[in-house]
Amino acid sequence: MKSTGTTLNQYVMQNPLTQYPQPKFQEQPQSPPGLEQDMSPKPDHGEESYKGFGRLAGRKALITGADSGIGRATAIAFAREGADVILNYLPSEEKDAQEVVALIEAVGQKAVSLPGDITSESFCKTLVEKGCQALGGLDIVVNNAGKQQALSNIEDLTTEQFDQTFKTNVYAMFWICKAALPHLPPGATIINTTSIQAYDPSATLLDYASTKATIVAFTKSLAKQVISKGIRVNAVAPGPVWTPLQTSGGQPSEKIPQFGAKVPMGRPGQPAELAPIYVLLASQESSYVTGEVYGVTGGNPLP
Repeated sequence: MKSTGTTLNQYVMQNPLTQYPQPKFQEQPQSPPGLEQDMSPKPDHGEESYKGFGRLAGRKALITGADSGIGRATAIAFAREGADVILNYLPSEEKDAQEVVALIEAVGQKAVSLPGDITSESFCKTLVEKGCQALGGLDIVVNNAGKQQALSNIEDLTTEQFDQTFKTNVYAMFWICKAALPHLPPGATIINTTSIQAYDPSATLLDYASTKATIVAFTKSLAKQVISKGIRVNAVAPGPVWTPLQTSGGQPSEKIPQFGAKVPMGRPGQPAELAPIYVLLASQESSYVTGEVYGVTGGNPLP
């Protein structure tokens, strides 16, 4: 594992190949959903590196999976751009989530913690309603929480896991979008997290890749439905990113030491490298962009 980059300042020009840690990593299995505090090296979510410029001043955002990984990095970035943030995560992730709350409040923004299981339709409705009440409205929805568990054979993929993966990754997105739309004003945005797995699926991620392909189609279809209301819908498709999702069963444990090594950049992405894309798609700077999928893959282009 090596890195020679100036990771504490993303705004200094540097070699992206060495900006962040490269394989080899330690095997570090965790029980799902995993905690970023138990990862080595710890992911960079922009805690020290992200600087805001007021691009989301006065906005109100809801982010699922906001305790760690891409959701955490996005929450930090949104707050530093001037947004108040509703944070959703599982109750078991409270320790990580409270760190995010502290970072949001440190820059003078409001953080609303609403832990709960988004595989429940009733909870998704409650999440949106309580979040809107707490912030006095909603402008940005980021459907980011995901379930990913690697399995080598379809014979080992249970109906229960298949169902839970779709409920977490697809049904929750549907329920949250449906509940949020009546609250979203013209200029609001929805951002869904898909994956390069939607286009280049791994043999071990049959159910996960299927959900990510569904998210692409859902995003493009919903974008066409709601643009007449002045609401934009886009998606971000990450490649390999260093998050607890990977070390808690998202990848076979033996693949973690070389995680990200096969992409052209030779390393996994860090959550901090994804957050600026979510900021762009949430801001007025992307006002002519809807129904698009933005790839952040370390050099493996989307088709």
